[in-house]
Amino acid sequence: MPFRMGPLEIGIILVIILIIFGVGKLPQVGDALGKGIRAFRKGQSDDDDDEKKKAKEEAPKEEKVEEKVEEKAAVKEVAEEKTEAKPEAETEESA
Repeated sequence: MPFRMGPLEIGIILVIILIIFGVGKLPQVGDALGKGIRAFRKGQSDDDDDEKKKAKEEAPKEEKVEEKVEEKAAVKEVAEEKTEAKPEAETEESA
């Protein structure tokens, strides 16, 4: 049978907490607990934001890489055309 907490069990737990920490420290304990929960939630939302930022940053990087590859291919083609043109010019000069 699964463990279920009713109002009586919750009340008993609260009384035990009150006895352990006392009335004076109870607001401090609640404040620390609230700060911990807020930090946890912020950490979760930051992880989601980081994943979205990474996805946005990776897309432009991929495009830049593709552009660089295309530029290098174009440079190689131009270089090959120039090297092919040089032997033709040399043979014409020697003739």
